Amino acid sequence: MGERLRRALRASDTAARLGGDEFGLLLPDLLENEGVLPAIDRIRGAFEQPISVQELPLAIEVSIGIALFPDHGDSAELLIQRADMAMYDAKRESAPFCFYDEHAAICDPTRLTLVSELRRAMEERELVLYYQPKAVLADGEVRSVEALLRWRHPTRGLIFPDSFIPLAQETGLIRPLTLYVVDEALRQCRCWRDEGLGLSVSVNLSMRNLLDLEFPSQVAALLARWEVESELLELEMTESAMLANPTRTTGVLGELSALGIKLSIDDFGTGYSSLAYLHRLPIDEIKIDRSFVTDMGDDTDDLAIVQCTIDLGRNLGLDVVAEGVETREVWEKLRQLGCKSAQGYFLSQPVPPSQLSEWLRQRRAGAAEGLALSRAE
Repeated sequence: MGERLRRALRASDTAARLGGDEFGLLLPDLLENEGVLPAIDRIRGAFEQPISVQELPLAIEVSIGIALFPDHGDSAELLIQRADMAMYDAKRESAPFCFYDEHAAICDPTRLTLVSELRRAMEERELVLYYQPKAVLADGEVRSVEALLRWRHPTRGLIFPDSFIPLAQETGLIRPLTLYVVDEALRQCRCWRDEGLGLSVSVNLSMRNLLDLEFPSQVAALLARWEVESELLELEMTESAMLANPTRTTGVLGELSALGIKLSIDDFGTGYSSLAYLHRLPIDEIKIDRSFVTDMGDDTDDLAIVQCTIDLGRNLGLDVVAEGVETREVWEKLRQLGCKSAQGYFLSQPVPPSQLSEWLRQRRAGAAEGLALSRAE
């Protein structure tokens, strides 16, 4: 497609592959909307003919977003960002192309500012990871942690991911952002290994990551960079993300699983995944959504859902983790039901890595002391 785009453009135009299946085009000397339309027609024409792969014709669809200088921005970064936003408008509207529309775009100035600052935040390492431990219910042993992203903004303080992850997904920054998180999580995993704290770490993925055919090789490169065994990395994704494009998703998940990475379905029970489809995926774990776990002690319906999910996971040979455990009562009930692991505020809230290391040392020392006392008695 890159070669087709090059042939469709003028000599003065520039085409560049931004990553995955996204291309950026720079078309100088087109000062009005109407001047872009002939170029759009040529670009769309480049996609009309299928591509033949081993005699199989593959139809290609394209969504185009357009931002004009200086009307829509006076810097390359801003123009790329707004062209990307316009492209997603085209996707949502099932239109072949859309111009950037400030009225249709996110109107909150604070959120727009956060988008423009997010790339800088990655470069300057303002984005940090907090870690929430997961414990095995049978013995309370902590063997893994979930990495949760935070933004230490220089003026706004600590920003939680709900404020910027949706924006990253809308503007295409979610791909480099996820690799940033995987890189940092593996670096910390290496540090814990060197300290004698054997912990695996899990990272959340978005729908875009599951559609990115380059993602498995990028993760493999990061594992090699930090010399971390693949079984110490777990990747979590929601049911809806997996079902966005089942054919493509299955291929990406298969490559990740082949690397030895553990795969988990997050927020299980809130989507509509087919059990037959679930059985065919290389999934190792399901996490019961906190909305069912938190009140299971008082709500018989929630308790029934949790019990059924645990049984389902066991029958499919999957590990089951309960999220949102906040009381000893729920902890003990999950253990009785046969749930393998749990995480939640009853165990620990998400904390910085240094605090988690100290907490874990004290916890293990306490467990060892208790064992020594019981033997002495």
